[in-house]
Amino acid sequence: MAKRKPSAAFMKPMQPDEALAKVVGDKPLPRTQITKKLWAYIHKNGLQDKKDRRQVNADEALGVVFNGKKQVSMFEMTKLVNGHLVK
Repeated sequence: MAKRKPSAAFMKPMQPDEALAKVVGDKPLPRTQITKKLWAYIHKNGLQDKKDRRQVNADEALGVVFNGKKQVSMFEMTKLVNGHLVK
């Protein structure tokens, strides 16, 4: 069986806006790398909720990315992050 190729849309480098750049850096990155860096930041700063691991608690930098929300789910996080990518 052929190995699935990643979607070209996901591999296209995207420019993070100023708020997201504080978390993942200001260079254009594919969405996959942005997600990886975001999770690295979350783990480094202990922002994953202790009781419900699917929830991410916002610190100051992530609060801006999460549009002021104190806590979002993993799935909502992806949607909010997409709003901070400049096409």
